Amino acid sequence: MNTLQQARAQVLQQIQQASTAAGRTAESVQLLAVSKTHPSEMLREMYAAGQRAFGENYLQESLDKIEALKDLEIEWHFIGHVQRNKTKHLASSFAWVHGVDRLIIAERLSSQREETQAPLNICLQVNIDAQDTKDGCQPNEVADLVAQISALPNLRLRGLMVIPAPNHPQAFTDAKTLFEQVKELHAKPEDWDTLSMGMSSDMTDAIAAGSTMVRVGTALFGARDYSK
Repeated sequence: MNTLQQARAQVLQQIQQASTAAGRTAESVQLLAVSKTHPSEMLREMYAAGQRAFGENYLQESLDKIEALKDLEIEWHFIGHVQRNKTKHLASSFAWVHGVDRLIIAERLSSQREETQAPLNICLQVNIDAQDTKDGCQPNEVADLVAQISALPNLRLRGLMVIPAPNHPQAFTDAKTLFEQVKELHAKPEDWDTLSMGMSSDMTDAIAAGSTMVRVGTALFGARDYSK
């Protein structure tokens, strides 16, 4: 077993243990490999280890990787902040976009997604604990946004994404409560199934609170090299 295979096996074991402790099955939590700054060769190796869903933060870097790895059946997630002038590429090249926090962004993604493509999966980013440095809509805006975005064509609004401050497990509980409260406002409540929260350092707390997707980078690939 090589280093990346070993790292993935360890993370999956962590997910298994956290899920069991929470009275859940490991299958109820999807592992999203956050691959930003890591080269395509490492993604290819992680794919060979069994990973299929990869998350990227930087548009040009991710488009280069999508091209380099087009022979693989990767499910690409964009998890960075969504800028208005970049929605066209996101709409055409990704399966999921996690950083939607305004109606105008969702409207652009909806209009720019080709009818021939499967609907684009969307997570609404919420600034769940009022951090000055974090993107995301406010919790009191979520109900209206869910009602509006879930009615747009070419999109599937799947749930919420949060990035709480470190050592703040209550934020995960608050996100789960909000997730359950607004489900009935969704135009297609059967699509409302994703709570994207938890990273390498806090996935245990996130899973305990109800996360269905953990975004893990460092524990899988090692430290990021931002010099590249």
